[in-house]
Amino acid sequence: MKLLPLILAAVLAAPAAAQVAAPRELSLEHRMMLRCSAAFALVAHRQETGDASAQQYPPLKERGSKYFVHASAKVMEQAGLDRPAITTALQAEARALLQGQTLAAIMPVCLSALDAAGI
Repeated sequence: MKLLPLILAAVLAAPAAAQVAAPRELSLEHRMMLRCSAAFALVAHRQETGDASAQQYPPLKERGSKYFVHASAKVMEQAGLDRPAITTALQAEARALLQGQTLAAIMPVCLSALDAAGI
């Protein structure tokens, strides 16, 4: 799916002043799915670019992308979001991970969610 690179590119290119908050109607479960999707996208990108800190995680290009697609579709359906709204929510989650420097802290939880999803 082409959505993953677009979101990652938009997050990495967007200035901090252009922050967009995630929609309020998302449940905690939805936000966690989106946060893990964003985390997988960020780690997969870092793995592809040879970032040594990302190599401690299992390869996430394929499994992370599958989770990303599944989670995005589920949240879109359950929360009634369209593609621009899900993109905005994913960008907000990725930006929060980068700005809060919480990517490493969230990865164990997200990897457990990935395994639980059977992906």
